[in-house]
Amino acid sequence: MASSLLTKILLSPRAIHTSSLFTHHPPILSSFFNKQVFSIRAVSTFTSQNTRLTGWAPCMASSVVSRRATYSTRSAPTNEPVVSVDWLYENLKEPDIKVVDASWYMPDEQRNPIQEYQVAHIPGALFFDIDGIADRTTNLPHMLPSEAAFAAAVSALGIQNKDDLVVYDGKGLFSAARVWWMFRVFGHDRVWVLDGGLPRWRASGYDVESSASSDAILKASAASEAIEKVYQGQPVGPITFETKFQPRLVWTLEQVTKNIEEKSHQQVDARSKPRFDGIAAEPRKGIRSGHVPGSKCIPFPQILDSSQALLPADELKKRFEQEGISLEKPVVTSCGTGVTACILALGLHRLGKTDVPVYDGSWTEWGSHSDTPVDTADTATKTQ
Repeated sequence: MASSLLTKILLSPRAIHTSSLFTHHPPILSSFFNKQVFSIRAVSTFTSQNTRLTGWAPCMASSVVSRRATYSTRSAPTNEPVVSVDWLYENLKEPDIKVVDASWYMPDEQRNPIQEYQVAHIPGALFFDIDGIADRTTNLPHMLPSEAAFAAAVSALGIQNKDDLVVYDGKGLFSAARVWWMFRVFGHDRVWVLDGGLPRWRASGYDVESSASSDAILKASAASEAIEKVYQGQPVGPITFETKFQPRLVWTLEQVTKNIEEKSHQQVDARSKPRFDGIAAEPRKGIRSGHVPGSKCIPFPQILDSSQALLPADELKKRFEQEGISLEKPVVTSCGTGVTACILALGLHRLGKTDVPVYDGSWTEWGSHSDTPVDTADTATKTQ
């Protein structure tokens, strides 16, 4: 059985990344139940439109920044899948807005998301454990949980259907897209990704909290434990979040197999070109190299700008069209484990394609089967 999130915090072998705000050790446990706010002192000036002219200098302080929004609270955009850090700052204290830290990293990055959350997170943010809020009946990583399991975990976090959610991560725009997609799969459309994530939030001069309150950690641990109880058939509650599964947004291996012949959807793979071509080995053992026959490759970094924010619509459109993807036809996305495929779905959502399914098992599932067809750059050349 999986251990609780609290146990993972205390016993995790991964060290906090060297870019931590703290230099003493251990940086987390010494102030585990204390909450401190880091304030940012502006060294820049603003135009009348609130446009930032220069950079910002961080400083330690006990109070929040003195800068105030100069205009009233606005509703989240209904035609965009992302919100800006400025919008979130202006609306952060709205009662029905909940901020979710969905940071997750590849194993070889040696970064621990929950520990980094404790070092610095957006004030009031909840922590969503992608590996913990997942299907416990499969060996595939972080697959979608059942409706009952998702509802139990999200309820344990204190999220309700009335809430507007803003999801971010520690890389800029990476794993947050996965959680954005998960909520939409389970029928919650009032969800947005923070464009540029925590790096842009901090670069813009906004507060972060260091360490987490005991309540925040207990909620994250309770969410993981609720998942376990559901899969063990034990009662959980209370359930404050109602799910409504949207099958059009998630594909299975069987659907991908069928699509090879029927070609109802254009499949786009978010992995790197060397992995797609079968030139580079897969990072997980026992997984064949290559790609699903007929699929196209758009590595996810190519739809982000240098600050890890989503490209503007005109540039996104050009990028998909360059790879022969028609925006007039259905698209399904995939990647290695179903995380970065959601970044492609996010980009397509900006272009008006709001019903793009993600192949949840992605290449980890497809490449591990001995009977699934696999193409490589070599086989593609031979068939031309």
